[in-house]
Amino acid sequence: MNSSMAEARSVAVSEAQKAYLTKVYGWMVGGLFTTALVGGIIVSDQQIMMDVLSYRWILIIAQFGLVIALSGFIEKMNTITAMGSFLLYSALNGLTLSALLLIYSETAIVTSFLSSAGMFGAMSLYGAITKKDLSGIGSFMFMGLIGIILASIVNMFLGSDALSFAISIIGVLVFTGLTAYDTQKIKESAELEFHGSEIATKGAILGALTLYLDFINLFIFTLRLLGGRRD
Repeated sequence: MNSSMAEARSVAVSEAQKAYLTKVYGWMVGGLFTTALVGGIIVSDQQIMMDVLSYRWILIIAQFGLVIALSGFIEKMNTITAMGSFLLYSALNGLTLSALLLIYSETAIVTSFLSSAGMFGAMSLYGAITKKDLSGIGSFMFMGLIGIILASIVNMFLGSDALSFAISIIGVLVFTGLTAYDTQKIKESAELEFHGSEIATKGAILGALTLYLDFINLFIFTLRLLGGRRD
């Protein structure tokens, strides 16, 4: 009897993990699609593009505020507010990232996107299937992230191409590692599926935000590393 109960429990958990990860990746892809759509629309109109650039700091602050709100207060939000906040963040990111379409060539952007998608997919799959505890890797990658932030601030004053190149390399490594770690943590939280659809949906949105940020940062650092700026 105990063996049957354990087997049934294992099957239920496995099914919950599949359902939960499907929701997470669904929301992540929806966020990326929203970002790409908004970015494409903005860059197609030069006047709107210039208007957006003139308000870029306000947009960045708004994005930062939404990330804090979703990360820290999503449990207090209703499901519709959580969904709307995530999609709004994705849209605002499309506004700010649209500048990349003016700086880099289409070839560079497509190449970087495909490279990032490949790395992200491989590491996310690894995080989802590995039995190894990735907590140590997560802590190490978080330290690397702090280092990237500090080095980027210093390079704002130095303007060193060599340091910028090194930051891009480390950035790619850090966010590939974080992708695996975050995927494993999200999979471990899949039991939220047993706590009702609203709790599971809000958890999936938070997980999608985490992986969305991993992918966007991986893409940006890969783009900087590969180059391909317009003349």
